[in-house]
Amino acid sequence: MAIVKESFIAAIAEVRKSGKRGFVQSVDLVVPLTGLDLKKPDHQVDFFVDLPGGLGRKMKVCALIGPELQPEAKSACDGMVLQEDFASYGKNRKLAKKLVKQYDFFIGQANIMPQIAATFGRVLGPKGKMPNPKAGCIVPPKAALKPLVDKLQRIAHVTAKTVPIVQCKVGNEALADEQLAANASAVYGQLIHVLPQGEQNIKAAFIKLTMGKPVKVVSASEKSVDKAAKGK
Repeated sequence: MAIVKESFIAAIAEVRKSGKRGFVQSVDLVVPLTGLDLKKPDHQVDFFVDLPGGLGRKMKVCALIGPELQPEAKSACDGMVLQEDFASYGKNRKLAKKLVKQYDFFIGQANIMPQIAATFGRVLGPKGKMPNPKAGCIVPPKAALKPLVDKLQRIAHVTAKTVPIVQCKVGNEALADEQLAANASAVYGQLIHVLPQGEQNIKAAFIKLTMGKPVKVVSASEKSVDKAAKGK
């Protein structure tokens, strides 16, 4: 099931043929999985990967912090909520939901994480936006936030915890085919390493646009079989 970068480029070129929409569509890598028992933690997929081609748009980052990090957050982040203002979000769920929609990532100050979880957990959790230590988003009170915010501009969260399928954004159609293929290759390569049986746990791989049909990424072995069949 080995997939080379050129195979991703071919699939990306094919999905672009579906035509432009009135907005910039996301490009997703979709990978159905097999042979996994997702009730077992070591069979679940949950990791972050650096996308070499970037995401094609700016990721907005909000800091949930105490006063210690206010100067850092003011200069590095797109927004912040100070500890002293948590109560207003806890009382007003609509306000909290609006906050969740505004930002792609949330950074949490480590020593007040229990309060962050109690205040924002019910709105951030279902959206997969709770400050995540795997992404480096839980930070000490004296952290430098600029390097983290820069890192968050190019990472993707890859998960499969309840359903055996990975669907991960690898950018948008504003990116070049080469950039999207590099991103898809990075996700696919890391996915192989975290699965218990590697590529044996992968049924297939597809590329799709937000409003388009999935296009299968043809593996090297499938290309060889196809060539052999045509030769006959």
